[in-house]
Amino acid sequence: MGYQRVPRIVGINVGVNGLIRASGLLISLLLIVAAAWPPPARAQTPEIIIVIRNHKFEPAEVRVPANKRLTITVMNDDPTAEEFESTPLKVEKIIAGKSKATIRIGPLAPGRYKFFGEFHEATAQGVIIAE
Repeated sequence: MGYQRVPRIVGINVGVNGLIRASGLLISLLLIVAAAWPPPARAQTPEIIIVIRNHKFEPAEVRVPANKRLTITVMNDDPTAEEFESTPLKVEKIIAGKSKATIRIGPLAPGRYKFFGEFHEATAQGVIIAE
């Protein structure tokens, strides 16, 4: 067995070791370029945080961009459970005391979307305004 040769590539005699080194260099270069390349632009999903405190929603009024999906995080600071409910948003979610829940809704057409806490409806009232 003697020295192994790889067929001529573009007029250059390349040994097996040279081909392996060139492949490694090419892979390294591609990885560097891929790491430096910016990620594709993605539309940000607005995230809203609503806190339940003393059986009230804070803030009670939330303004959001129309025609966009939303992520609402409801944090219940009260020791008792509350239900985040909205007929126009088609949402019913019980949030245990001292816990939180994530709700995804939309996209919302421009308008007002009322929500309330079913367990303390007299005080837990709010509205999302899509504009």
